[in-house]
Amino acid sequence: MKYNSENIRPETNRFRLVKFFAYTSFVILIISSFTLSMVISQRATKVLMNTHENHALLIANNLNHQVFHYFTIPVRYRYGAISLREKEQSDLMDKIVRTTIHSFNIEQVTIYDTQKGIIAYSTNKDLIGLTGRGGMEYKAALEGEHSSRLISREPAISGSWFMDFVKEKKLKTFIPFKAEPPYYYIGILGVFELTQDLTKEYESILKFRYLIFGVSLSIMFLIFLALLLVVRKAEHILRKRAHEQKLLEDQLNQAERLAALGEMVAGVSHEIKNPLGIIRSTAEFLTEKSAGNESQKKLSSIIIEESGRLNDIVTDFLDFARPQEPNFQDCHLEEIIDRNLSFLQSELDKKNVRVNNGDLNNRPYKIEADSSLLYRAFLNIFINAIQSIYDGGNITIKIGEEKENYRVEIRDTGAGIGKENSKKIFNPFFTTKEKGSGLGLAIVKKIIEGHKGKVWIESEEGTGTSVFVKLPRKNR
Repeated sequence: MKYNSENIRPETNRFRLVKFFAYTSFVILIISSFTLSMVISQRATKVLMNTHENHALLIANNLNHQVFHYFTIPVRYRYGAISLREKEQSDLMDKIVRTTIHSFNIEQVTIYDTQKGIIAYSTNKDLIGLTGRGGMEYKAALEGEHSSRLISREPAISGSWFMDFVKEKKLKTFIPFKAEPPYYYIGILGVFELTQDLTKEYESILKFRYLIFGVSLSIMFLIFLALLLVVRKAEHILRKRAHEQKLLEDQLNQAERLAALGEMVAGVSHEIKNPLGIIRSTAEFLTEKSAGNESQKKLSSIIIEESGRLNDIVTDFLDFARPQEPNFQDCHLEEIIDRNLSFLQSELDKKNVRVNNGDLNNRPYKIEADSSLLYRAFLNIFINAIQSIYDGGNITIKIGEEKENYRVEIRDTGAGIGKENSKKIFNPFFTTKEKGSGLGLAIVKKIIEGHKGKVWIESEEGTGTSVFVKLPRKNR
């Protein structure tokens, strides 16, 4: 089905705007979902760091107490000075540290001295004696402040800041090593560095981030699909209404043109009818006076025949231009059809046409209609059917019920109608016959529609034609 773009452009543009809104909303929802997942994951990372930092502080306080009371004080009394380069002191420190952090999630403990930031002790022996590894956190610890930093080890192929492919994630916490009462006046003795492995926890956060993003994206995609379906449905409805409006406008324009044409035809037909009657009566008078003149008699008979045909055409024009208002009365549909068949019986016999009306008269089909107008409508239908049959054939009549209507089907085995003409068959003045006004089916359509009915045709060229008439039945 094609639509006139000029008639539907405003509505189409409006729904293009809605489509743009739908796609824009989908993009915004994706960005919002992405941002939400990032904010949540970053918040979770911060909570994870704070939790493990507090965990490290608790362990560091215990470690501070254990090292000060069970290493620093005993070693000073026994040796006079602390020197972790000596194996005995180093083993004692190692024993105290490992015993303290045993069963806790502490990967590494490093102790810096207060002089030049040298690593005096570490559970990783390779780090002992190195300098300059503490950074700003080491300096803050010397001032009595604890702090932490998150370090990462990236894989060979690094991901983006959203698709994080971190191989390791570790939290280093720096806590000052302080003297405890009653020796608090000694101050800060060094700096503890506690390393915790957060790789698994961080991987869980990443998975949680992807889960949030995936779920949000799925929900937003479903919302987008629903919105898109609504937009497409609304657009289809709008296009259909625009098409229907265009059809109504065409029908209105056609009605206006036909009304103007009808007024003109009525005036012209009225002016033609009177002199045409005079011509016919004169020709009949000449026929009577030309009893001995065969040539004159033949010409007069031609005039009478053609004037009669012209009179029928003018009558059709007048009927189309000034249709009669139906005089509704109770009547029977099968009786109207029987009257048509009786009137046309001689024509049916002449063209060797057989009528199959089945059980048409086995039951009454009661309607409220103008029987004379319906008689004329069906007469035109039957005449067209007979004229379409050239050398014998059949006309089949069926009446069925559809809800509140009777549906009459009149099928002939005649020549049929081509596809190019089937859409124009009810147009006024359209005809495929050499002689005819082209108003027969147009009048039929007006009469049927005047009875709140419907008429349509199904035809195939070379096979035959079916005319369908739907009329409201009278409630019993």
